[in-house]
Amino acid sequence: MSASPTISASKTRYALYVLGLFALMSAGFYGLFSAVEYQWNWGSVWPYREQFLYGWVTTLGLSLVAMVVSIAFGFLLMLGRRAPWLPVRMVCGGVVELVRGSPLLVQLLIGHYIIANALGVDQPIFTGIILLGCFEGAYLAEIFRGAVESISASQLEAARAVGLNKAQTYRFVIIPQALRRALPGTTGQLVSLIKDSSLLSAIGIEELVQKVKIAGSATHAALEGYVPLALAYIIVTLPLSHLARRLEGRFAYET
Repeated sequence: MSASPTISASKTRYALYVLGLFALMSAGFYGLFSAVEYQWNWGSVWPYREQFLYGWVTTLGLSLVAMVVSIAFGFLLMLGRRAPWLPVRMVCGGVVELVRGSPLLVQLLIGHYIIANALGVDQPIFTGIILLGCFEGAYLAEIFRGAVESISASQLEAARAVGLNKAQTYRFVIIPQALRRALPGTTGQLVSLIKDSSLLSAIGIEELVQKVKIAGSATHAALEGYVPLALAYIIVTLPLSHLARRLEGRFAYET
C-alpha cells in the first residue's frame, strides 16, 4: 500500500518533465520560424488531407509487413553466419556486408528496375517490401548474432550436460536470453525501418512521402505538408519505442 503514492508521484513527475520538454521544444521551433518570418498557408494543403491519410495507412501497412520480413531474414542470416559449413558462412557474411555497405536507395532502384524486371515481377509494393525487409534484416542479423554470441560458454556447456540437443539449446537457453539483449538494438532498427520506408516513393509506391510531394508540387507549399509528415512518423515511432522499453522491463532478469 505504501508503494502506490510513490509510483503515482513518479508518474506525475515524469509527465511534468515530458510537458516541460514539449513546451521548451515548441517555443524553440516557434522562435526559429518567427525569425525567418515564414507565412503559413494551411488552407492550401487541407484539401489533400484524405490523400495524406491514405499515404499514412499505406506506410503503416508496408512497414508492418517489412518488419516481419526483416526479422525473419535477419534471423536466417544470423543462423547462416553461425553455421558449421564455411560456404554457408561466407555467403551469409557476404550478403550482410553487401547490403550494409550500399545505400538503400541504390538497392531499391536496382532491385525494382533491373532484377524485378528481369524476373518479370511488376509489383512495386511487393518488391519494395522485400527489398526494405532485406536491407533492415542485414542489420538485424548482426544485432541477433551479437546477442547470441554474448551468451556465456558455461551455459552452453550446462545445456549439453543435461542432454539438450542444438535445437533445444537455442529454444530454451540461447533465444530467451538473447531476446532481452537484442531488444534495444532491434527496436532502434525497426524505428529506422519505418523512416526508411519513405524511400519507397522512388520506385513509384504512393506512400505518405509521395503524397506530400504531390501536394507540395500542386500547392507550392514548402513546409505545410512536411510538418504533418514529421508528426505522422513520430506518432508511430514513439509508441514503438515505449513498447520496447516495457518489454525490456518485463524481460529484465539476471542471466
